[in-house]
Amino acid sequence: MIAEKADRNSVTALAKEINVNSILANMLVNRGVDSFQKAKDFFRPDLDKLHDPFLMKDMDKAVERLSQAIERNEKILVYGDYDVDGTTSVAMMYGYLIQFYKKVDFYIPDRYKEGYGISEKGVRFAAENDFKLIVSLDCGIKAIEKVKLGKELGVDFIICDHHTPGEILPPAVAILDPKRDDCNYPYKELSGCGVGFKLIQAFAKSKGHAESKVMTFLDLLAISIAADIVPITGENRILTFYGIERINNNPRPGIKALIMKSRIEKDLEISDIVFKIGPRINASGRLEHAKASVELMIATDLEDALERADLVDTVNSARKNFDENITKEALGMIEGIEEVRQMKSTVLFKEDWHKGVIGIVASRCIEKYYRPTIILTESNNKATGSARSVFDFDIYEAISECSDLLEQFGGHKYAAGLTMSVDKVPAFQEKFEAVVSSRITDIHLHPVLEIDDEILLDQVNYKFYNILKQMAPFGPGNPEPIFCLKQVYAEDVRILKDKHLKFNVVQDGQLTKPVCIAFGMADKNVYPDEIIYKMLIRKMRFDLAFEIRENTFRNNSTLQLYVKDIKFD
Repeated sequence: MIAEKADRNSVTALAKEINVNSILANMLVNRGVDSFQKAKDFFRPDLDKLHDPFLMKDMDKAVERLSQAIERNEKILVYGDYDVDGTTSVAMMYGYLIQFYKKVDFYIPDRYKEGYGISEKGVRFAAENDFKLIVSLDCGIKAIEKVKLGKELGVDFIICDHHTPGEILPPAVAILDPKRDDCNYPYKELSGCGVGFKLIQAFAKSKGHAESKVMTFLDLLAISIAADIVPITGENRILTFYGIERINNNPRPGIKALIMKSRIEKDLEISDIVFKIGPRINASGRLEHAKASVELMIATDLEDALERADLVDTVNSARKNFDENITKEALGMIEGIEEVRQMKSTVLFKEDWHKGVIGIVASRCIEKYYRPTIILTESNNKATGSARSVFDFDIYEAISECSDLLEQFGGHKYAAGLTMSVDKVPAFQEKFEAVVSSRITDIHLHPVLEIDDEILLDQVNYKFYNILKQMAPFGPGNPEPIFCLKQVYAEDVRILKDKHLKFNVVQDGQLTKPVCIAFGMADKNVYPDEIIYKMLIRKMRFDLAFEIRENTFRNNSTLQLYVKDIKFD
């Protein structure tokens, strides 16, 4: 669907004020950029505009306790989750502290033996090894019993989290979380690593440490923001902008090694983090232990980092194999039974599926069967699973309706985790389908592509593209612009590698005929007996949804259209 046109007066005024055309002005107003000052802040992110970290509730207490630990020569344990946000947080906090204080170590829980967040094993490890302070990152906001245990064992907690707190907060020395009801911090959408970064900022400020040393960790922070899919708006936009700039100009050895292993030969973008860097960092925590990812990110020597990246890359390749094989099995289970194909939800269980990839498999299933999906496997004699949702359907609420069958669940609107007895799986499948069927609408069951505006082919030029580039970094809250061309046809249609389409697009009355790339669409059906390729070569008219990208080959750069969808008359 094409996004609604913004208020005409606002668009006209902004276009005149910042000297852009109405298409760009409309896009900016729809993103909340409706004045000269907002446009200046948007196009020229400024580190001086970051908020004072001491505006965050409990920041003074956190800085005081961290200072006290160092003055008393106490051992400090940096504790974080096993995903990208958690491991980048740990690498950042540990990397900062170890520069001037040596009695610091880090701890990542084992996904399979300890599960998500603060574990009893982790707290006891700290107590048994004489750690007096745990700084937890990207977790801890609901770890009431574990923090109580720490207190009993003589271990204090500083919690840095960004998840929504429960009604009762843990008895920590300090709880840094902008989503606390009593926290007046101006920006609420920081990643877990972002909250940790504010603690480092505040500590450095209190000790008179050079701010430039704090900013060297923006690369890790940018990776956390991109991989954790938090909004790239406000403060996150500033942090991501300078973090990616740092990665492209002066990456730390671990990140440089990951870029080399990912074969990224251009300036890195958010999409490269989401699809190439992030999955590699995540892989060790999915299949083995996330400690390997932290060790890679804190490596100080490129040769050492490349060896560690080799290991992470190998694990990521194994993860891909698990992912592909289990996805194939899961889709086969849906396709094999007509009744299952017609359902409004997908709930699949197989006892030997790998727990580390079931969330990915749920997302893959949604690509083929667009509906709320839960993939379950057996772990520690329980059925445990990951849930993923479709646009605007609250899967957490639907799971809550089935809570009488569950032992544990948690999550949010679009993703959740759950655990139940294996013998309850059939009853859960039945009840979840009933709940989803009663709530879901046909609109939820079809993917929606939001298009910024309709344009003409001759408007696809470098002047336009160069302004679009300045709107980066793209992500939630500032999606990469998608445009629409009406009533076009194709020339010189080719199939690449048996699965992609390449063609020139033509529009009556327009001189430009740019190349289009349609990934994975070579055998895509438009109707049961008709594929896109055959309709294109017959020069049938269609509407095209696309992103504009630059392609460089043998030092020659041209603009190409990356096809998002094709809709025939």
